Amino acid sequence: MNRVFSVSTRLLAASLCIAGAAGAAAQGTIKIGEINSYKALPQNLVPYKQGWMLAQEEINAAGGVNGKKLETIFRDDNANPGDAVRMAEELVARENVDILSGVTLSHVGLALTDFAKQKKMFFLASGPLSDKVVWDQGNRYTYRLRSGTYALSASVIAEAVKLKKKRWALIYPNYEYGQAAVAAFKENMKKAQPDIEFVAEQSPPLGKIDAGAVSQAIADAKPDAIFNVMFGSDLTKLAREGKTRGLFEGREVVSLLTGEPEYLDPLKADSPAGWIVTGYPYANIDTPEHKAFLAAYQKKYNDYPRLNSVVGYATVKAIAAGVQKAGSTDTEKLIAAFKGLQFSSPFGPVVFRPQDNQSTLGIFVGRTTVQDGKGVMPSGTYIDGAKLQPAEEQIRKLRNPS
Repeated sequence: MNRVFSVSTRLLAASLCIAGAAGAAAQGTIKIGEINSYKALPQNLVPYKQGWMLAQEEINAAGGVNGKKLETIFRDDNANPGDAVRMAEELVARENVDILSGVTLSHVGLALTDFAKQKKMFFLASGPLSDKVVWDQGNRYTYRLRSGTYALSASVIAEAVKLKKKRWALIYPNYEYGQAAVAAFKENMKKAQPDIEFVAEQSPPLGKIDAGAVSQAIADAKPDAIFNVMFGSDLTKLAREGKTRGLFEGREVVSLLTGEPEYLDPLKADSPAGWIVTGYPYANIDTPEHKAFLAAYQKKYNDYPRLNSVVGYATVKAIAAGVQKAGSTDTEKLIAAFKGLQFSSPFGPVVFRPQDNQSTLGIFVGRTTVQDGKGVMPSGTYIDGAKLQPAEEQIRKLRNPS
């Protein structure tokens, strides 16, 4: 009798183990492979990852998505497209991720856009600014969260036209992002102000600006206003050298990205004052969505968010909303679910446009100032990304139908 009982007990225990394993497998996780330039861009990607993890923890604490918890496997692309593709292959083949996401640098974003097409893998690009990701080289597998170069340039046109300045100088990094930003600015300014003149262009290699020579060349052209696209360490050098040489005195400056804390913080008291910029006035966004995000971020990290904190946070929220709508991580179901998908971000409701897989996450435009020895963008006007895109006919011509 004891032997029978013992055998029965073992069989029951075995069946419970099998049932438990099946239950765990049913619950499982949704695995996201995230690829980014963590070592190359720490000022951007430390805040980005913090925003990402905050969103993931909030979602998991609320029960996950379709009964499954989110899990992210992070990889560094070394700011190199080849490395990014190798990381993607490893994440798909070895880690069996369900979704690929991430990327800040445009050339890396384009490489992973092509990888997604070749491997038929869903890819949500977080922040590469090149519009080729969703237009010229776009494909059905690739979506993008952050507004791109065209939208950034279009966002400042109204304020630039109000200046009524005729002679403009252009400063931009000589690669895809800088070239595209200047082309979009020229196109839109000529439409809005036909008598505009572009009297000087300086396009140093990315990360290698000779700020003294650039400042002198611009000053020699005697422009009424300057359109700047430099960012990061190049912006720091330009702002400091231009200030020393008096380049910005009596001249209006319109500058992309400069109002983001990531780029103002390193300048400290040398931050430019009075520039019209795109950026992130985190302390004065008076909406329920942003107030909740700001409070949660400050509580968790004892720090203020940067724009990339919002990008990381919103990327995870978008993935969760898409998976929930799809009811699956199947690629085809995700593609269908993201068409017209609406989700909530710290900037309010965002939609993924069916015509080009681009989200309508918007852009803040305002002016910089210096407070307490630090550059800030104290306020700004939010422009919905849906209002900053080219005409539908132009997108159809650009968009790869694959």
